Amino acid sequence: MKIIVPMAGIGSRLRPHTLTVPKPLTVIAGKPIVQRLVEDIASVIDQSINEIAFIIGPAKKGFPANTEATLLQIAKELGAKGSVYVQEEALGTAHALFCAKESLSGPCVVAYADTLFKADFKLDANADGAIWVKQVADPSAFGVVKLEEGFITDFIEKPTKFVSDLAIIGIYYFKDGDRVREEIQYLIDNDLRENNEYQLTNVLETLKSDGAKFIPGTVNIWMDCGKKDPTVDTNKQVLQFEHQAGNNLVSEEVILENSEIIQPCYIGKNVVLKNTKIGPFVSIGENSVVENSTITNSLIQTNVTITNANLDNAMIGNHAVFNGKFTSVSIGDYTELS
Repeated sequence: MKIIVPMAGIGSRLRPHTLTVPKPLTVIAGKPIVQRLVEDIASVIDQSINEIAFIIGPAKKGFPANTEATLLQIAKELGAKGSVYVQEEALGTAHALFCAKESLSGPCVVAYADTLFKADFKLDANADGAIWVKQVADPSAFGVVKLEEGFITDFIEKPTKFVSDLAIIGIYYFKDGDRVREEIQYLIDNDLRENNEYQLTNVLETLKSDGAKFIPGTVNIWMDCGKKDPTVDTNKQVLQFEHQAGNNLVSEEVILENSEIIQPCYIGKNVVLKNTKIGPFVSIGENSVVENSTITNSLIQTNVTITNANLDNAMIGNHAVFNGKFTSVSIGDYTELS
């Protein structure tokens, strides 16, 4: 089984945090979003993974030089070969996938790295394909599917009237990746675009018309990492899951001086807490210092210095310095507020 992860988007809605770190590499509770995504997929498919292929954007769009090394290490930790491809121009979901055409073969899961999920089903690898969906209150903002006798019969992009409330969350299983690659090649060779982009939904429609049967993979929880507030909330939910699973995410190397940690929290190595109350639902990256502060429900990255703060619903980037009594802040890497 292969996992293919298109992640070439610049993450403009999450700026300033994505100016120096690609959105899928934003750290949530101690791990990059994309690492948590592939780990969740691995638990659902319940099969050995022989390759994880990542499609990133070019350096000029904010992907730093160490991106490839980070992604290859993520694949290695899951016992899989890692491959990295570059999408030089954003030409749609199918085009992004086609950038990894050398890896698009055999059974594979395709996951666009915008979201995290929790599910308790196991994938039926004998199905022609599966599409992960989640019931939503407002289907008009999503692509949705219609079902009949347990199989997907239609794909509708952002319906203006109600046809289904099962939204496609951007994760797919294909039993025959070679067939998917051939259909994308056909779109590109014949320049078949919608809104100037090559869309994966067109490929799905063709496969379905040719007899492929797709089943839904229903997720229990769908967590968004597109903007600051949903990302902070996703950090909260992940910390809850880790705590419920009995995982302690507080490093033994944390230095506590007249301070308190209220679980669940993630506290990285070499963090110093002085006269401070942390938690619940706080992540603090390694080598950070927090003094004379109270922090709840916040996502703070590495090498950060925070003093005299009362923070809630905050997101602070790497190497930032914050001194003050602002609340609900969102400041990026190397920012100073003092």
